[in-house]
Amino acid sequence: MKKLLISLGLCLCLALPCAAADGGCIALTFDDGPTGKYTKKMLDILEEKGVCATFFLCGYRVEQYPELTERIAADGHEIGLHGCSHHYFTQMCEEELNRELTCECYEIAEISGQAPALLRPPGGLTAKELPEDSLCRQFPIILWSVDPLDWATHDSAAVVRRVTKNVRAGDIILMHDSSDSSAEAAGQIIDALQKRGFTFLTVSQLAQQYGATLEGGRSYSRFS
Repeated sequence: MKKLLISLGLCLCLALPCAAADGGCIALTFDDGPTGKYTKKMLDILEEKGVCATFFLCGYRVEQYPELTERIAADGHEIGLHGCSHHYFTQMCEEELNRELTCECYEIAEISGQAPALLRPPGGLTAKELPEDSLCRQFPIILWSVDPLDWATHDSAAVVRRVTKNVRAGDIILMHDSSDSSAEAAGQIIDALQKRGFTFLTVSQLAQQYGATLEGGRSYSRFS
């Protein structure tokens, strides 16, 4: 119970606008989960370091790991949509796409108690690439400004260098909760950037911090 209260207190603090730290505020995001032991390891690291992030979940993996989906929300993290199947939205007809997003929204809300309000299409499709009349247009499209390609390597040191070298205030960092090396890199990135004065927020908190109003059908890669 004490551990839970500490964790909730940390996340509540992060819900407030961040102080004027030297580095500014940034958002750490994770795609493609939940992925079993890797997501659990990532959540353990985030809890230990008192950081809240945004997870863009796949519907079929939510079905596989409902307990991890529930924990993501319970730990104070933000949940966004990443499609049920992880198929590119441009390869689906409008009916298929709408059914995919509707099912995923319902499933995540049912399990986590958190209704997803953000969308990250697989492949990072922009709003202009998405069907005009689909449900995609009801959600802000969240892209990224820092991509360390953590999915393509098991070299955690390289991932850390790519992020810490390029990050600026207002950035959205793209990572994946799908390997030990990504989890290790995330922990080191948090330590390094906190030492430089950066504060980690969820995407919605970051937008609010920089005075941006998230609108459905618009793409966002960073805030400033």
